[in-house]
Amino acid sequence: MMLMTRAALEKLRTLIQEHPDDPIVRVAVRDLDETRLSFTITLDNTVQPTDDVQEIGGLTIAVEGASAPRMDGITVDYAETGGFMFLHPDEPGTIRLTRSQLN
Repeated sequence: MMLMTRAALEKLRTLIQEHPDDPIVRVAVRDLDETRLSFTITLDNTVQPTDDVQEIGGLTIAVEGASAPRMDGITVDYAETGGFMFLHPDEPGTIRLTRSQLN
């Protein structure tokens, strides 16, 4: 199960209010190479059949099916100065998005 901080939830609620036709938060993770990952957050209007769907803080979060096992235990946080961050419970520090996609 993926977790979200209050700051991340508040930012996502604001983004959904700005884009009311896309109320689903979609999260995915991809390998860039052997040592780097790319996380994406997008807003969408539908849930896909292969998505792992969670309700977190009143938001519908759709984790792309292939990404779901890799997002288990990850906490999504948000800071005005750093944007969205993905925190892994077993490793110190954070994995920061270099570019988040918010549609």
